Amino acid sequence: MSSLRNRLFVALLRKSPATKVVWDENTSVAAFRQSCEEGAKRFGKIPDDLTVSPVSIEGIAAEWLRSSGAPRDKVILFCHGGGYVSGSCADHRVHAAKVVRGSGIAALLFEYRLAPEHPYPAAIEDSVTVYRWLLNQGTAASDIVIAGDSAGGGLCLATLLALRDRGLPLPAAAVAVSPWTDLKCSGASYRTNAGVCLSPKNSWTIFSQYYVAGNDPALPYISPLYGELGGLPPLLIYAGGDEILLDDAVRFAEKATQAGVDVSLQVVEGMMHCFPFLPPVIPEAKAAMKEICAFIRKHLIEKDSLVKS
Repeated sequence: MSSLRNRLFVALLRKSPATKVVWDENTSVAAFRQSCEEGAKRFGKIPDDLTVSPVSIEGIAAEWLRSSGAPRDKVILFCHGGGYVSGSCADHRVHAAKVVRGSGIAALLFEYRLAPEHPYPAAIEDSVTVYRWLLNQGTAASDIVIAGDSAGGGLCLATLLALRDRGLPLPAAAVAVSPWTDLKCSGASYRTNAGVCLSPKNSWTIFSQYYVAGNDPALPYISPLYGELGGLPPLLIYAGGDEILLDDAVRFAEKATQAGVDVSLQVVEGMMHCFPFLPPVIPEAKAAMKEICAFIRKHLIEKDSLVKS
């Protein structure tokens, strides 16, 4: 059973009209995007000690999020979530800020093109473009951790496959929070957790249709669960026990482990989708964020200390 604070928080969220929406092809994507942006304006204030610096990367809107003491040569490349149909730097800035403050490492957020206007392969091509830009700017691959939540977590993992297959150097590690790895939506948790997950009903099926757009949903760059996973860097994967995407995380972690990848999978009972980004008054979220930040520091900061010693 999860903490009392989490249970109370979930009970409040269940009263929200957003959790009662049932998605179909007539549901307005524009209205969904607007609601995400409005939510970010209400709850998305970042700490005063962090700075936001916009940057354009080959036509892709992006921004740096830094603390004053962040090393200039280390980067968290942050892939925002939103089901591949929504999301922006603005509405995920508060998520990235938690990681920046906890790790002391700067984050680079970017706005990949969204479906249905820009279906696959737009998102992954943009992700690879931004990663390649970092390399061209002189950032070593070993000084990058790629991270993401939800669809951004899946994009993070798919990007690793694309980088490996294109012969580009891989980042030091990756963090995937509640990653969407199976756009066939075939895991048992799509059914067993449907009654407890707070995601709008049928949303994942519709999001998949918009992003896949007639392609095979089992293509590895769409659904990294179906890819060859050997040779990937160390992975930290988080999932909530009550979320629909639980099996996406568990099955990917199991397959990656079988392929020889160093994987740490953390499934926390009673927790929702992307719970590590909940307010730190929720003890499970606070503990998860602490581990995420420690993992990032281990692969970007502590590895330098080991080399010097």
